[in-house]
Amino acid sequence: MQNFPTSPRDMAGSLWWNRSLIRLLIIREVAGRYRGSVLGILWSFFNPVFMLAIYTFVFSVVFKARWGGADESRTKFAMILFAGLLVFNVFAECVGRAPSLILGNCNYVKKVIFPLEILPWVILGTALFHFFVSFGVWVLFYFWIFGIPPLTVFLFPLILIPLIMFVMGLSWFLAALGVFLRDVTQIVGIIITVFMFLTPIFYPLSAIPEAYRKWLYCNPLTFLVEQARGVLIFGVGMDWAGFSLLSGMAFGLAWFGFAWFQKTRKGFADVL
Repeated sequence: MQNFPTSPRDMAGSLWWNRSLIRLLIIREVAGRYRGSVLGILWSFFNPVFMLAIYTFVFSVVFKARWGGADESRTKFAMILFAGLLVFNVFAECVGRAPSLILGNCNYVKKVIFPLEILPWVILGTALFHFFVSFGVWVLFYFWIFGIPPLTVFLFPLILIPLIMFVMGLSWFLAALGVFLRDVTQIVGIIITVFMFLTPIFYPLSAIPEAYRKWLYCNPLTFLVEQARGVLIFGVGMDWAGFSLLSGMAFGLAWFGFAWFQKTRKGFADVL
């Protein structure tokens, strides 16, 4: 039975060696999502605008939520909220689709020459496409309402580094686990909902009592969302110590997920 490499070098090498194939699959995935619709790929622009409007109305009008003082505008609340959603949506899309990733591509499993390990990269690429579209929406609205963003906005791409490694590790792990345990898809859906409310997206971290705040930091998305808002909205620099620690942990998770996927993929064909 064939053994598949599991080293960090092979993890990075697989991305590089199959970059052309990954790019083609991402393009096909994005185009296929909007095929047949009247507006086509323009929906990738309108979706974040629509969701931003809905979330802003519910939390700032219905629940009268405010991030800072009582005189804070609803538009600023919307921009703060959207900054957190930029990070969370990448996590939610990739992790939510991971358990059914191999099940939905059974035709690739028995093709010995097809590199199954690139499928999570394709899902991530699709999520990043929508991420950059949404980020473009955020930038346009920020220029329109507030003017030029703080210079720390240029640090924002760095936040993607641990986010990508964190998401890829979970995606590889869940994609393999979902082949053997079909209930994972349902469980992950519940977990994503829990993560959405246990990540300070709709509320500031300062609103959580001090005794519980440390538990929220066990969620890596908390740090990433806080850093994203800091550099995009408040002009605060990166917490480099926390960033380095989280990046190291995310790399370890990515390697573990990749190794798990490579070790278990030999049994995919038997189960499917």
